[in-house]
Amino acid sequence: MAANALLRPISLGTIELKNRIGMSALTRSRAHNTYPTDLMKEYYLQRADAGLIVSEGLLITRQGTEWPRAPGIWDVKHIEGWRNIVSAVHEAGGKMYAQLWHLGRLSHPDAPEQKLAGVPVYGPSSIAARGGNFRHLPGTPGYVKPTTVDDPWALVAQFKQAAINAKQAGFDGVELHGGTGYLITQFLDDTSNKRTDQWGGSVENRSRFGLEVLKALIEVFDRDVAIKLSPTGGYNDVGMPLQETLKTFTYFISEADKLGISYIVLLRHSPRYDPVYEDGVHRATQHDVLESYRHLIKNAKVFINGDVTPAEGQRLVSEGKVDGIFIGLDYIAHPDLVKRIEHGVPLDNPPNIRCFQTEDDDEDWSKGYTDYPMCF
Repeated sequence: MAANALLRPISLGTIELKNRIGMSALTRSRAHNTYPTDLMKEYYLQRADAGLIVSEGLLITRQGTEWPRAPGIWDVKHIEGWRNIVSAVHEAGGKMYAQLWHLGRLSHPDAPEQKLAGVPVYGPSSIAARGGNFRHLPGTPGYVKPTTVDDPWALVAQFKQAAINAKQAGFDGVELHGGTGYLITQFLDDTSNKRTDQWGGSVENRSRFGLEVLKALIEVFDRDVAIKLSPTGGYNDVGMPLQETLKTFTYFISEADKLGISYIVLLRHSPRYDPVYEDGVHRATQHDVLESYRHLIKNAKVFINGDVTPAEGQRLVSEGKVDGIFIGLDYIAHPDLVKRIEHGVPLDNPPNIRCFQTEDDDEDWSKGYTDYPMCF
């Protein structure tokens, strides 16, 4: 096994990455009224050694998220704020994609941003997800039954405009958030999509929305478009029986790969994304995502995400099973993660989960965010 397999450069779309270690999107809730802050700039700049940084999920429109300080990418002020961050990452030699995010049915009508939006909570069908915990709302309510999307093309247009904004902000590309139960998954999954029009029913129809969004993003970024998928489901009350899961994601991944996108990242099963609801059964459909789908991907680069260790990542890259890895929690706690891997220094900082998202305006937002000790 090549000791430095993760440290080899790789071409990705139209850009060259200095290594194969990506920092995955991580909602950290440090935005101020949806706008990026200087503290967020410090956070990303600390981690600019990554081959590719994927931003935390950027809301493409006002939505009532469970995290009231999540950032957006829908207006000029957002563009300016993200340009400031991306420029700093570029000056430090890094590359950065924007993750484009729409919560769909997982928004809440009483959340401040949803009220400002002046539109209902939308989903492909009027089916509420189980769970939810809107801690910033009285009584910590759960998810609600959404209003059925009348015209999915309008949402496709919102994704395209978000990509245009990301391009103006200087991002190197965009990653479509197609996993963990959000809007793209809601259209793909036959437990959340019961439509009988061209957007629902068959695998081809349920796949249509995500594929049309990818095509719209390609019109803006050409090959510098990617997608994150979580075929095992579970999180946010999605998931189909195994055979339907395999059939759905086999078709979707095959068709997405034909579009010439830069990479597909597969989030594998993780206990933290596998809730148990009132029936006492784990929600996820466990299966090996690399074994099931890797062979379908002929053009895009393949990344794996979900509790991947550096040692495992080196082995997977050396064996040709993946082109690179994305790391999440360990990147929170180790801003110098790449240098630690390069020099064989262990990842021994425990992530401060209590400070993963901020709870109120009075706390020190740097805690558990930019204050981790570094060796280099």
